[in-house]
Amino acid sequence: MKTVRFLTGSQGLYGEDTLAQVAAQSQEIVKLLDAAGTVPATVTWQPVLTDSAGIARAMSDADTDPDCIGVIAWMHTFSPARMWIHGLDALRKPLLHLHTQANESLPWASIDMDFMNLNQAAHGDREFGYVTARMNVARTVVAGHASDPIVQSRVGSWARAARGWHEVRTLRLARFGDTMRDVAVTEGDRTEAQWRWGVTVNGYAVTDLAEAVHASADSEVDRLVAEYEDRYDVAPELRRGAGRHESLRYSARIELGLRAKLDECGAKAFTTNFEDLGALRQLPGLAVQRLMEDGYGFAGEGDWKTAMLLRTLKTAAQGLPGGTSFMEDYTYHLGPGTPRVLGAHMLEVCPTLTTSTPRIEIHPLGIGGREDPVRMVFDADPGPGVVVGMSDVGDRFRMVLNEVDLVAPDEPLPNLPVARAVWEPQPDLRTSAETWILAGAPHHTVLSTALSTSEVAELTEMARTELLVIDEDTTPRRFVREMRWNAAYHRLALGF
Repeated sequence: MKTVRFLTGSQGLYGEDTLAQVAAQSQEIVKLLDAAGTVPATVTWQPVLTDSAGIARAMSDADTDPDCIGVIAWMHTFSPARMWIHGLDALRKPLLHLHTQANESLPWASIDMDFMNLNQAAHGDREFGYVTARMNVARTVVAGHASDPIVQSRVGSWARAARGWHEVRTLRLARFGDTMRDVAVTEGDRTEAQWRWGVTVNGYAVTDLAEAVHASADSEVDRLVAEYEDRYDVAPELRRGAGRHESLRYSARIELGLRAKLDECGAKAFTTNFEDLGALRQLPGLAVQRLMEDGYGFAGEGDWKTAMLLRTLKTAAQGLPGGTSFMEDYTYHLGPGTPRVLGAHMLEVCPTLTTSTPRIEIHPLGIGGREDPVRMVFDADPGPGVVVGMSDVGDRFRMVLNEVDLVAPDEPLPNLPVARAVWEPQPDLRTSAETWILAGAPHHTVLSTALSTSEVAELTEMARTELLVIDEDTTPRRFVREMRWNAAYHRLALGF
């Protein structure tokens, strides 16, 4: 289980009795956060910090703990913030500054100076806030009582982002084949990505993947096919004894080979490319969907940035209702009625987007020159979501997020043989499309109905990466101004 360390600031001026009260009350705050169930990590209390050396040790211990995803700091009394400079300067884990206090209400009738001296977070946290601002420390500030559901939810959003950030810092990504020929937006600076995000992106030969696929044991194929037939609605022609059952078995071989090769590489994210399949007889479809269902990051056509982003956001979303998937804006419904986006990809949409039972089908692909691939077909569940894309704009990475509302298709789609999602982008399709294109955002995206803007915004703050949000308040004119401001800021910030 991942942990978040809870650090409480004070000073020796108050005496041992007061420090004992500080310790007891900060432990109560930890209990409130843990009991809420919104923080996807164990909040671990640490002894009260009263001097620079102790603070520096606490920060160093958090950094070197492989299970620690971040630090929460609270100045219970007044902790002179110069004591925190060395520790903050060394800290590399995400920081949340919790501006709270032990009591929710003031004891108006009995309040005295002893109470005032003990409960000084109102200005103790402002002292701490000055130093974090002066040092330009990346952090999140959350104000309010720890029992407040809004406070707990915001701490939870930060912790989810921290969990994703912790994952991507050591993520290994395997590219089977190169990017699609002549495509621009799937390219990117892998060295910069490793420096800024931590991800290691390496290429592996499709021939090696094909060898792993074709080496799959028949007994393992039998087991996996039985699992398909038990978990999903398998089309009659793919079932045992039917004419196309061998295609389902070959899909199982692809899954087994991919899992074996990814385990060998230590990779939790990967890409494929329909133009570079080597000896593979099918473009991986069902296998990719199943791996995404298990939390792997993926993107087609060698798009490693989107595969990295998918793994990161899936890690952040663990345990939440809803799903997170590779996606692409494929085509539009411009009217009559509300304009909508029909999102899909050639085959690879994650079944976490639906609570219904996906149907496993086989259909021609039309490109790639291989056998008909097997895939799951379903409609994504209605509900709110976010569409997130990542692009390399030359001097930095940029992320763009559009808040959307998933809806049911206007009519059934009996002739569309892929998994799909239909959504109404905020504030409307025209503004969404214009601003997305103005930002140079990609056509490959991550669609999540589990996460919200909050988690993605927290993540980009941790990564010091630009984020542009398209929501109900967006207008093209304001959006262009924001891009210009961002460009100036991020070019200056590269030197920080």
